Amino acid sequence: MNAIADRYAAHNIGSIFLYTHEAHPGENYPHLTSMEQKFRHAYDLRDVLGVTRPILVDALDGACHENAIQYFAQIPQRRKAGERLAPFHVERLDYRNQEREQFYRALERNGPKAVEEFRKAFPTG
Repeated sequence: MNAIADRYAAHNIGSIFLYTHEAHPGENYPHLTSMEQKFRHAYDLRDVLGVTRPILVDALDGACHENAIQYFAQIPQRRKAGERLAPFHVERLDYRNQEREQFYRALERNGPKAVEEFRKAFPTG
C-alpha cells in the first residue's frame, strides 16, 4: 500500500492508514486494552512494518469504524424521512496479489495464537 500511496502523492492524492484494532491478535500483539498499548502497536506499524502513510489511531472502542457502520445503517430511515440522498464513492474495491509468505510472517510476529486462530478460521488459507 505504501507504493500505491507514493505513486499518487505526486498527483495530490493522499492516503492514510486507519488503525482500528488487531486483526489477528497474538502473544506479541494481543487484543488491545489501552490507548497506550494501541499507540505502541501503531509505532510498530511504522517502525517494524514500514508503513509510510500517516497513521490515524481510532479510539479503543473503534468509534470511527463504528461510526461508518451506523452512518450506512441510517440511510433507509433518512430516505423515508424525505431526505434526497445521492450516493458517491470515495474509495473502491480493488484486488491485489496475495503474498502468503509475507502475510504469515506478519501473523507470526503477532504470536503463535494469531497463526493458530487464522488457520482454524481459514483452513485452506
